Amino acid sequence: IIFSVSLFGNKLCAQVQFIQSGKIEFEKKTNQHAPLQDEPDNIWNAERMKAFPKFVSDTYEIKFNNNKSVYKLAKDNPNNRYMIWGGKPVDTDATIQDLKQGTSVTQKEVFENTYLIKDSSRTWEWKIADETREIAGFECRKAVTRICDSVVVVAFYTDQIPVSAGPESFGGLPGMILGLAIPRLYTTWFATKVELTEPTNNDFNLRQKGKTVNRTQLTAELLKGVKDWGKEG
Repeated sequence: IIFSVSLFGNKLCAQVQFIQSGKIEFEKKTNQHAPLQDEPDNIWNAERMKAFPKFVSDTYEIKFNNNKSVYKLAKDNPNNRYMIWGGKPVDTDATIQDLKQGTSVTQKEVFENTYLIKDSSRTWEWKIADETREIAGFECRKAVTRICDSVVVVAFYTDQIPVSAGPESFGGLPGMILGLAIPRLYTTWFATKVELTEPTNNDFNLRQKGKTVNRTQLTAELLKGVKDWGKEG
C-alpha cells in the first residue's frame, strides 16, 4: 500500500512540476503616461495625460507543446483608450516559433503594411540571477538580457514548464517565461493563468499573410520609412 501511494504521489508530482503542453494567458500592461513625464512644461502633453488613462492592458496567450509555440492576442480591452498612435493591438499579429528547427514566423502590421517575418529564432545572452518570485502559481527565476545594445529586458522563467518560449519572440531560457518587463518601453507581460490543454495542429497553422521579409530586410524598410522623422523616428 505504501509503495502504491508513493508511486501515485510521485506521478502526480511529476505531472504538476513538468508541463509539456498547454495554454498561458498574459496581461500585457503599458504605462502610456511615462514617455511624456520627462517634459513637465509641455502643456499639450499635460492635457493628453488628463484625457487618457495612465495604463492600458490587453490579454495575450501562448499555446505550446514540446515542438512549437504560438503567441497572439487573446482579447483586447474595450475600455482602453490609446494615447500613442499605433498602440492599439492587432488581432492578426502572431508569432509562431518552431522550437526544434530554431525558426520563427511573425505576422506584423506596421501602419498600413503587413509583413510576414521569416527568420531563425533570436538568440539572447541571458544572465540568470538568484532572485525568484511566484507567478501564476509557479516559482520563477530572474534572468536579464539586452536588446539593441542598451535596452534592458527582465524575464522570469519557470523550469516547471521546460519549454523554451515566452511572450513576443523571447525564449532561450531553460523554461517558459511567465513574466517579462522592458522598462524602456514601460511595458510588462505577466502570466495570469496556465491551463493544461493540448493545442491542436490548427493552433499552429494560422493563415498568415503579408510581404515576406527577414528581420534585416524589415529593419531596412522601417529605417527608410522614418528617415525624415528626426528624433521621433
